[in-house]
Amino acid sequence: MEGANLRKAALDAGVNPYQGLNNLNNCGGVGQCGTCVMEVVEGMENLSPRSDVEEVYLADRPATFRLSCRTSVNGDVTVKTRPSDAVGKGSNSLVGALKALLPIGRR
Repeated sequence: MEGANLRKAALDAGVNPYQGLNNLNNCGGVGQCGTCVMEVVEGMENLSPRSDVEEVYLADRPATFRLSCRTSVNGDVTVKTRPSDAVGKGSNSLVGALKALLPIGRR
């Protein structure tokens, strides 16, 4: 489906983008937690460009890593859910993302 949301398409197909406790502790696809990371194996050209939110959450990740809730699909794509490299590096917290996007505490 042209322009489909990657997270929604995965869930509709029975593919869970979340790992461990993130099954319960996620934002529901509104781009506020960074827990729905997928690695694109094939078809990068069929995805929307990375959003500003993705750039913050995935700054230290390869370009093939995408937040499925922020990615539109415009053709065939092969992804790896829960890539081993997605957890435990850098700051994926909402606070860290907000600090990067907003001038909180900066003068």
